Amino acid sequence: MNTTVRMFPTPRKSRILLCLAAFPLASCFVQHRTVAPPGKVTNRSLITATREQLIDRIHEAFDPIQSFKMRADMSASVGKLYGGELTDYATVRTDVLFRRPDDIRVLGLDPVVHSSTIFDMVSTGPDFRVYIPSKSRFIEGDNNAPPSSTNKMENLRPSAFLNSMMIVPPGPADRTMLEDDTDETKAIYILFVVGGSGADLDLIRAVYFDRYTLVIVRQKTFAPSGAIVSETRYSDWKQYGQIFYPSVIQIRRPVDGYEVTMTVIDMTMNPPDVTPQKFVLAQPPGTQVTTLK
Repeated sequence: MNTTVRMFPTPRKSRILLCLAAFPLASCFVQHRTVAPPGKVTNRSLITATREQLIDRIHEAFDPIQSFKMRADMSASVGKLYGGELTDYATVRTDVLFRRPDDIRVLGLDPVVHSSTIFDMVSTGPDFRVYIPSKSRFIEGDNNAPPSSTNKMENLRPSAFLNSMMIVPPGPADRTMLEDDTDETKAIYILFVVGGSGADLDLIRAVYFDRYTLVIVRQKTFAPSGAIVSETRYSDWKQYGQIFYPSVIQIRRPVDGYEVTMTVIDMTMNPPDVTPQKFVLAQPPGTQVTTLK
């Protein structure tokens, strides 16, 4: 008697046979989708630039400015900038003077009576002075001294304005690296400025460029620990005389716990009357002096 033995496929073989049978119908399991082109704007072409060309863009923004006089509205907020509560202050009219290489004076005026001074701060080289008339306080010291007041607005330093308002080109000893941070949501070049030597390297700054225009839109500065010391955003660049400059500057200082937005009202580039005498701030009689080192 002949016996016929029927072989049934194992579960593994069944899966293989099923996949083979379904192969002609594989298109049923494929879905096509459209990916947005790089950047938010779809009807404009991206600009390609080298690291050297972007450094040249910084020089174009920085080199022509020897001095300036600025009148601006300053809006300030204090608190925890990233994920916390902020306190907004009234907008203050400010006058800003700058003179190469590193002299800056920021005068805050009463929002109602513009002839009344709220604060007067000056930085020349490594030193600063701040006068607060309403409290008869006069603060002086080193720009790198840690903040001492529980009132964060009293910890404003003129050097913080200087470091954000002037985008300095990389120095001869600095190293630079370039990242093309472009995807379907943004189109940005980031130029990293690195200092130090050998294995002891520190990220000093990062400058961000819009890839549609190569305009500088942002700058970050870092502490040796990598913490963000300042984050500045630049927008609405305008021509003042023959020089282009951002008319809105948002300065954020997360470690110090405040942010300041400067909206330019009037700007004069390289005026002849911005002399060294304009950066002399003497201690008024009867004021209480605080020295920070």
